[in-house]
Amino acid sequence: MTEQPMRVLVFSHRADVRESIMNAIGRRPATDLGRVNYVEADGVADVLSEMDGGAIDLAILDGEAQPTGGIGLCRQLKNEIDDCPPIVIAVRRKDDRWLATWSQADAVLVHPLDPLTSAETVADVLRGQRVPAVQA
Repeated sequence: MTEQPMRVLVFSHRADVRESIMNAIGRRPATDLGRVNYVEADGVADVLSEMDGGAIDLAILDGEAQPTGGIGLCRQLKNEIDDCPPIVIAVRRKDDRWLATWSQADAVLVHPLDPLTSAETVADVLRGQRVPAVQA
């Protein structure tokens, strides 16, 4: 029996940012995890629809997205959705990691994204481990 791929939502208003996130993590972030299928969202309405649908295993939100950033969106999702899936925030500056922590994110990635660190962080979150914001 083939295992169903995990669904990872990637949100940014910029296609190049979504692509950089997906490329850094890859289709299989760790050998002990199955493949991931990416669901791209370029607007908040798409994120809300996908998250409300309940079929997302992990969301990765761009903290710099416009007009609504992933940091505020993460906090909203964590407070409004029962059994909210884990959320990773991608920020531009290491100094913004505290904001991601405030947003109740499960982990933080810092641009430029290192493929090894990004894949490892996402794999840890998919395994159900909260990754402290000090890691990036």
